[in-house]
Amino acid sequence: MAEHGSTGHGRAGTIHTPHGDIQTPAFIPVATQATIKAVLPENIAEVGAQAVLANAYHLYLQPGPELIDQAGGLGRFMNWPGPTFTDSGGFQVMSLGSGFKKVISMDVAEAESRLPDDAVAEGKERLAHVDDDGVWFKSHINGDRHRFSPEISMGVQHQIGADIIFAFDELTTLGQSRNYQELALERTRLWAQRCLNEHARLTHERNHRPYQGLFGVIQGANYEDLRRKACRDLAAMEAEGPDGQPLAGWDFDGYGIGGALEKAQLGTIIGWCAEELPEDKPRHLLGISEPDDLFEAMEAGADTFDCVSPTRVARTGAFYTEYGRFNIPNARFRADFGPLDENCDCYSCQHYTRAYIRHLFKAKELVAHTLMSIHNERFVLRMVQQARQAMIDGDYAELKDQVLGRYYGANRKP
Repeated sequence: MAEHGSTGHGRAGTIHTPHGDIQTPAFIPVATQATIKAVLPENIAEVGAQAVLANAYHLYLQPGPELIDQAGGLGRFMNWPGPTFTDSGGFQVMSLGSGFKKVISMDVAEAESRLPDDAVAEGKERLAHVDDDGVWFKSHINGDRHRFSPEISMGVQHQIGADIIFAFDELTTLGQSRNYQELALERTRLWAQRCLNEHARLTHERNHRPYQGLFGVIQGANYEDLRRKACRDLAAMEAEGPDGQPLAGWDFDGYGIGGALEKAQLGTIIGWCAEELPEDKPRHLLGISEPDDLFEAMEAGADTFDCVSPTRVARTGAFYTEYGRFNIPNARFRADFGPLDENCDCYSCQHYTRAYIRHLFKAKELVAHTLMSIHNERFVLRMVQQARQAMIDGDYAELKDQVLGRYYGANRKP
């Protein structure tokens, strides 16, 4: 990773991949099942996306990694020419396995009041069971039983063929005990070593496509000692050959900062990791997109981040503006013939009005999801691009105050 400038632990840099460079900090839109929901790859390129992230768990279940491999890999399969990521599926194993919703609480009080170590959502069956070797889980599609292990996850991700892949980890929640966090951290460390070993083996065996970068995943919840230990352990790790001897040069290509993160501690936790991890390796923060979280993450040292939120909230009728987030079905927009955001240059804002898009939502026309998603993705991508330029220019603090002051301020005009 080449570095161009810095703000605290934050920096503007470049990640080189076989399908192009990623200028960081960068927001990576989520294409869970090899698609950005309701948005064509051409649309997501036009709004400034540099890369997309798909999910190995979902693609393993449907359509299957063998088919994607046969198609020529993820990018060719979905007609996306740029860089691609796949996450390991650890989040889905945890959330779907316990029957909870698709997000993890970032509030300690809420989490601790709800989640003992072996919690299962009310009225749900546990679909995943973790052991030291891997995870047994039932498909949420048809109930079939499947096994994921570090080796299987690496095999699946190699077949999918993304430029950047993630080690298989055990995701924990803020509600689980310190004792369980320690057990899961050690399990994740051992799995990370197995992922590195299998990644090296598969890279030598399956050399029909360019090299895939492997990111280790940092867990440890809100505990400083656990986060720092995880960083040091993974930063020092090298792949081992069949004889158990280290393979020189086969270490992690970057790191994902994942798991349970209290919102109030977000920047602090990323900062701990930035202090421990190699400065020349990229750091990816899994699962954030709110403006305050993004600015906090960027200045604390996160280089890339992904989240489904821009398209998910778009499908509920919510759209971003520089003055905050608003709901298009509200009656106030019935005869509003202005764009979603007057300062946005996206296709939706250049060609359609709030009144028309509101009509589409009320009529349950699916193109409403497309127009709102294009706008929301552009809003987040442009904001991060502006932050990157401000880092280079030395104006980051001023931009942050300006953007967040408007977005969360009292003068919330639509």
